[in-house]
Amino acid sequence: MWKSGTLLLLSLLWVSAELQQETEPRRLPPPGKLDFGYVPAGVYETLAHYEPGPIGILFHLVHAFLHAVQPNAFPHDLIVKLAKDKFGAIQTEYQKPENIVLTLQAIYYEIGFLICAAVGLLFTILMPVVGLFFCMCRCCDNCGGEMHQRQRKNADCRRGLLGTLLFSTSLVITIGVLCAYAANQNLSSQVKNIRRLVNSNMRDLHTFANDTPMQIDYLISQYATAKNKVIYDLDNIGPLLGGRIHVRLDKEVHPALNQVLNMAGAMRETKEALENVSVSLVVLQEGAGKLHFNLSQVRNSINRTLDDPGCHDEESDATTAQLCRSIRQSLSQLQISANFTRLPDVNPQLEKMKNVMKTDLSSVVHRGFSSLNDTPHMVIEQTRSVVNSVQNLVDSIGKNISSFSKAFPVQTCLSNFTIFISHAHAKIEDYYPEIDKIDFYRWIGCIALCCMVVLVLAFNYLGLLCGTLGYDKHASPTTRGCISNTGGTLLMAGVGFSFIFSWMLMGLLTAIFLAGGNMEKLLCEPFHTKELFKVVDTPYLINPEWKNFIPGYMYNDSELELTSESLYSTCKQNKGIYSALRLDKVFNISSFLNTTVFTKDVVRQLESFRINLRGIILLEAEGKQNLRDFSEAGLSEINYADYLDEVNKGVTVVDVLSFAKELESQTDLMPRGPLQTALKGHVATLQRIHRQQIAPMEQAMKYVRARSALNQSMRFLERTASDLPNKVTDVLEAIEAAQHLISQNATLLINQETKRYSATIIGYFNQYIEWVKTSLALEVAPCKPFSNILDTAQIMTCSFLVDSMNTFWMGLGCSTLFLLPSIILAVKLAKYYRRMDTEDVYDDVETIPMKNMEIGNNGYHSESPQGIPNPMMTSVPTYDTVNRFPRASAPPRHIDW
Repeated sequence: MWKSGTLLLLSLLWVSAELQQETEPRRLPPPGKLDFGYVPAGVYETLAHYEPGPIGILFHLVHAFLHAVQPNAFPHDLIVKLAKDKFGAIQTEYQKPENIVLTLQAIYYEIGFLICAAVGLLFTILMPVVGLFFCMCRCCDNCGGEMHQRQRKNADCRRGLLGTLLFSTSLVITIGVLCAYAANQNLSSQVKNIRRLVNSNMRDLHTFANDTPMQIDYLISQYATAKNKVIYDLDNIGPLLGGRIHVRLDKEVHPALNQVLNMAGAMRETKEALENVSVSLVVLQEGAGKLHFNLSQVRNSINRTLDDPGCHDEESDATTAQLCRSIRQSLSQLQISANFTRLPDVNPQLEKMKNVMKTDLSSVVHRGFSSLNDTPHMVIEQTRSVVNSVQNLVDSIGKNISSFSKAFPVQTCLSNFTIFISHAHAKIEDYYPEIDKIDFYRWIGCIALCCMVVLVLAFNYLGLLCGTLGYDKHASPTTRGCISNTGGTLLMAGVGFSFIFSWMLMGLLTAIFLAGGNMEKLLCEPFHTKELFKVVDTPYLINPEWKNFIPGYMYNDSELELTSESLYSTCKQNKGIYSALRLDKVFNISSFLNTTVFTKDVVRQLESFRINLRGIILLEAEGKQNLRDFSEAGLSEINYADYLDEVNKGVTVVDVLSFAKELESQTDLMPRGPLQTALKGHVATLQRIHRQQIAPMEQAMKYVRARSALNQSMRFLERTASDLPNKVTDVLEAIEAAQHLISQNATLLINQETKRYSATIIGYFNQYIEWVKTSLALEVAPCKPFSNILDTAQIMTCSFLVDSMNTFWMGLGCSTLFLLPSIILAVKLAKYYRRMDTEDVYDDVETIPMKNMEIGNNGYHSESPQGIPNPMMTSVPTYDTVNRFPRASAPPRHIDW
């Protein structure tokens, strides 16, 4: 049956390692680590832990006593040697030195128990013998059997002390009996809990058997999680694989295309700058031409005016002549400064740029970007057949797993296991009435043992009660009352029963002590410290051919590291039976799934990816030629220095308005006449020219913008033309390098990303495999019920039976031992309670206490010292105390009172 159960569990674990395709697709988990959820786990209700409650204090006392009796460590080597020999050689060849050594080691280990057993055996043997002699001695009026008591001065003190000691001893005996009774009741009450513990363990086994298929189904169903994620990634291979390739390429390609795009922007700005130069130059040339013409006319008119004879007659008017010469000399300044008419136009360069701009380079670049961004779509198209193959393979894997898992008769094995549990439970149920019956008889027997001591206690307590209540301090030993006498009689009855019962109690308790103490030291304590498992796990102990018994019995491989301690500890932690029984050595799930199901076929399909990106054209030939035309547009032929010089010059050489004011002031110094009038007219003309032409050219927006546009455009063109051919060449070389990377050198990059993508796909299967391994080790078929069965057996054996049994013998044994002082004290105290037949008689009256003299019939014989008879004394008969009671023939001396 054990092997069939083992095969059942092994089959369950094999099946639990397999995967089955789920019919209903699960919701897709987020990217990254897969979420397989939690394996549904049943709740085991058995709490294999025992709290004894208040009686646990007694259990700890017993354990402490046993440790004092037996402080030696667990005899691992001794037990192993004895177990290997099976005690045969020691019994048949005990004279061999090695067997003698083993015997001595066993005696040394058991020395504490042997001493206690010897004491108990000695007690058992001597107690009835002593009782017999004591009885015979008392029958001969010895050993306190004589009904005579000598009077002593401290009689009351002795009686009180003996009574107190007997009462204290009886209390100790009572406590021992109560402890024994509590242990007896505890055992009976715990026996009733056996049914609950057994039923709980059986329900846990049913839970184990019922939940394992559900857990297996859950493991199988979670294959759909990995499968759906794989299919999801395969369906999105464009964004995932193609997107990664695009990102890697974009780091190299995007800067080159950006340079071309920047160059396209520079073309547009260059054309706009040339247009601005052309328009601004026309405006400025027109204004400068008119101003030059008007200033030339005014200058010529002033020269003709200065040709007047009045300007040359220095004799008649030297001042006028001097002023005319000064005016003539200053006329050379009356001309324009910025002569834009001499600047060549930029129409040739503008025409070339217009021809260049006929090609939309930005569109060409954007087509290159579009071609690069189309990488995911190209990957989808080029990997479509491989993706379909992998998807079909994933589907076929599910079908293969489903068919493989059906090869195991799971339901049959589970049904057989459940039937076995039910049958075992029914067998155990049949034993309950017998257990109850045995426990009842045991309870009756223990109560009977306790009643033996209780009977003695009853006599002691009743004797003390009657003796104390019936005591009369005025009564002599021969005149004690009935109650007091009854108390003494009860005490002696207790002594008799003590002799009758104590040796039987000690014999039984010694046997129980040897059994219970050794069970505690050799079974219960080693179980808690796991020393017992080390004995069981000793190599070649159970079978000389097996190093480890469990794997040798189950798998025929005794070298496998599977011990009872590891099995118990693993199940104690509620881990899966797969890891507890080391089934991975018999059927390795990881190796099976990796080499047979997943990695091999999937990797082979994923490695067949072939991606070619030569269809990506970053910059068409039209765009390249457009860049070359731009570099040959003639921007370097423009004389930028002349343009910038003219732009930076003023409108006229001299301030015309100041010149007019100076001319007017000089004219005012001339005498009135035609010359002065003509010059004043020229002043008015200059002021009008300044107002109508110069001021607008300096302040009007038309001319200001034209000059500003011309200045900025020329500076921009100068910067653009600076090393333009080399810049274009660099851009073309960057494009060529990027195109070469895509067309020729992208294989390595594609292979790297393909491996990453394949690793991601395989990683989903590996996550599932690792989850299955972890679940099998920790969550599937947790074997806590099996460790609970062992713990329950330990609780019933050690906590219920052994601890209660040890507490019983400890309590009752202490009571039995204290019967010895109880006997002694009871015998001595009974003398002070019982009515004596005779008492001491004194001849010396002087020695008789007055209170005794006052009592007429006190039994004392005395005569008058003068020889005169005492009428009261003579009424008392005279006894021959010398012959009958030689110990009372002489009165006590005063020193003895």
